[in-house]
Amino acid sequence: MKNTLMTSVSGVRGVVGHSLTPEAITKYIHAFAQPRVGQKIVVGGDPRVSQRFVRPLVKAVLMASGCHVIDIGITPTPTVQIVVEKLHAAGGIAITASHNPVQWNGLKFIGSDGLFLPQDAVDKLFKRADNSKKEYASWKDLGKEESYPDAIDDHLNMIYELPYIDVELIRSKKFRVVLDCVNGAGGEIIPKMLEHLGCEVIGLHLEPTGVFAHTPEPVPQNLTELAEAVKTHEADIGIAVDPDVDRCALIGNDGNPLGEEYTLALAVKYMLTKKLGEVVINLSTSRVIDDIVAYHNCMLTKTKVGEINVADKMRDIGAVIGGEGNGGVILPDIHLGRDAPVAAALTLQHLAEFGGSLTELKQSLPQYYIVKDKASLGDVDPEGVIESFKKKYRDEKLDHSDGLRIDRPDCWIHLRKSNTEPIMRIIVEARTPDIAWQILQEAKETVENQKA
Repeated sequence: MKNTLMTSVSGVRGVVGHSLTPEAITKYIHAFAQPRVGQKIVVGGDPRVSQRFVRPLVKAVLMASGCHVIDIGITPTPTVQIVVEKLHAAGGIAITASHNPVQWNGLKFIGSDGLFLPQDAVDKLFKRADNSKKEYASWKDLGKEESYPDAIDDHLNMIYELPYIDVELIRSKKFRVVLDCVNGAGGEIIPKMLEHLGCEVIGLHLEPTGVFAHTPEPVPQNLTELAEAVKTHEADIGIAVDPDVDRCALIGNDGNPLGEEYTLALAVKYMLTKKLGEVVINLSTSRVIDDIVAYHNCMLTKTKVGEINVADKMRDIGAVIGGEGNGGVILPDIHLGRDAPVAAALTLQHLAEFGGSLTELKQSLPQYYIVKDKASLGDVDPEGVIESFKKKYRDEKLDHSDGLRIDRPDCWIHLRKSNTEPIMRIIVEARTPDIAWQILQEAKETVENQKA
């Protein structure tokens, strides 16, 4: 696993010093730069310890290739996307491995439209990277570097200016918020936003050291300290973000995690009360969204997993909101990318208008139980695993567009090879936790049997 460099529509990521080496970074950054010679490239990213060598190298290769670098500092991935659009840059690089552990780092490639590169553009980039021919600029054509200090404020001002964000209403509620930024890139932007919205902020791991205080993925098992702090401080809400601040998880006022699926569910419910329209999610997202969209008599479209797949479809059909069930809310009124500050702001606005507690607000939504697990693939062929499930569940409703999704009246199962780790992801949702866990164990046993 250490020596596996993950390359996909989600970019490039690997373990520093093993698969993510200076040579690998140079190869992919130069391939990104080649069609953008003489143009501006925005560089930002999370504060992982390894960024102290990755960031200078990324900038150096861009300039050596003839691109002009705009460094926006330690910033969330969605902020990089926003600044690419604002400054009319030819593209952007977010230096991050998102929710992966601290030993990982990576590169997310952003096009001139502020979206991640789509599959065909990624394929071309990887083809250029594998081509031995490298073309660097001469001494007189080298790129330049400048810094841009206003990136965070640009992002926040767009949120404050949304017509359905009532800053004064939120301020009047004086919400007490416990915030966990896991020592990632959220330590500046989220507290600044919450303080502007009149919240009392109790911070956990806000310093952007890049040494993550706990496993960084914002799922319930990693948020026990946050949950306890919500109870201890009698807070109205707990908010957790991942290192590059595109995913947001919520803790109810009772100290219980809502589950990251409900971040998007609350956002969808809120937005459809403000303006009706189409909604886009990925195949691994909870049925609670299906129910909410149906209640409002709107159209729901499902795509392959991967932020760009959702964002592209949202742009194509003019969706009013969308996202992924991992706590990733995409609001096109800001930009077509997952955005944790947007998710947090919509939640506070929703809560302010609701008038009750966050726990009560969650209970007003359809209730499902989703369990997510992964199985290490090793030498196992993921396609062989999928084929065995197709045979086993051939009489059920099957969707083959991204791995395999099996839909039954009382539950669904989604199996797919990860874009970001050498694993098979297994997701199960049912009406009760017992049924969900039972089906998950059966699915994992089927995967394990492939190794025998």
